Amino acid sequence: MTITLKSEKEIEIMRKGGRRHAEILGVLAGMVKPGLSTLILEEEALRLIKEGGDRAAFLGYQPAGAKRPYPAALCISINDEIVHGIPNEAERILRDGDIVSIDLGLIHNGLITDSAITILCGAVDDEGRKLIEITRLALEKGIEAAKPGNTIGDIGAAISKVVSATPFSLAKDLAGHGVGHKVHEEPLVPNAGRAGKGEKLVAGMVLAIEPMVNVGSGEIKISPDGYTIKTKDGSRSAHFEHTVAITEKGNIILTS
Repeated sequence: MTITLKSEKEIEIMRKGGRRHAEILGVLAGMVKPGLSTLILEEEALRLIKEGGDRAAFLGYQPAGAKRPYPAALCISINDEIVHGIPNEAERILRDGDIVSIDLGLIHNGLITDSAITILCGAVDDEGRKLIEITRLALEKGIEAAKPGNTIGDIGAAISKVVSATPFSLAKDLAGHGVGHKVHEEPLVPNAGRAGKGEKLVAGMVLAIEPMVNVGSGEIKISPDGYTIKTKDGSRSAHFEHTVAITEKGNIILTS
């Protein structure tokens, strides 16, 4: 495993990019409403990224094992879609009660940040609201555990402790990752782990921490488009993600 540590200068660049990143996600979140096309969100994201002089990290990116490059700037995943929903290949209209995840990768001055939010579209039931609340809390606890001297396992243990106390499940085989020079770098950051196990966290690591939580089982399936990952049982899912830098004094959430 080769982990690329980031310098203080690189982390500062990512912090500036991360602020822009958060602003874009905030604008997109404010647009979510019943009747809106996911294509409109994609077009607005592209406009805002270009306006800031940055680039979309996901557009044209081809991860290992994929048969084609990813065709959009955003991943928009709705209800039973966990991650990597494609917003611009077929027009999809948001409906009242939808749970909508928006995931964006941004390249600012050559360095990448990765962040995701899940939004309630219109009137969402109590279970859906609880799902989002628990997923957000799982991310918060995972970030709290991401400090120098701890381990990758501590992050997963903190996330899974939150989710295991609920009827919900962590999506299996999906994890966070290192980020910066590439969209996906070492180390892998699983959402379940054993405290004290795994790679030790040291200053200069930059991690994308991203719990994905399902209402039903944790089993997943891949859609025919080759990218969209859905819950196997058709239950709803939520996803929150921040890019976090490990420093000598603790950590910095770069995408806030």
